[in-house]
Amino acid sequence: MLIRYKRNYEKIAMGLLSFMPNQKDVKKLQQTVKQYETESDHQLFLWKEGEDIIGIIGLKMDDGTAELQHVSVNPSHRHQGIGKKMVDALKKILKDNYQLTANEETSSFFEKCEEEVKLEND
Repeated sequence: MLIRYKRNYEKIAMGLLSFMPNQKDVKKLQQTVKQYETESDHQLFLWKEGEDIIGIIGLKMDDGTAELQHVSVNPSHRHQGIGKKMVDALKKILKDNYQLTANEETSSFFEKCEEEVKLEND
């Protein structure tokens, strides 16, 4: 289940973001989380299964576009389709109001999700 980020999830969010290649530095992680907390055009969501938060996905919203900035799943839960589930849940939240796109860092993952959707619909 996709839930909106709240300040009390800060350490969990930083931990999940730290699995991304360019988010290893603590100062960089703190800046990233602060950006999601303070800038209204940035939105951060967490993926919760049972009582565990195992994934994170972040967006930058701009003129009808929601750009996928960050996506990360706890390594012990990878290769189970969690990332795709997060993207699908985001699309339902965004509905027709925003077109979901990806940035350079998330584009290969996003393209893979889109290919899987095409295969499912064939």
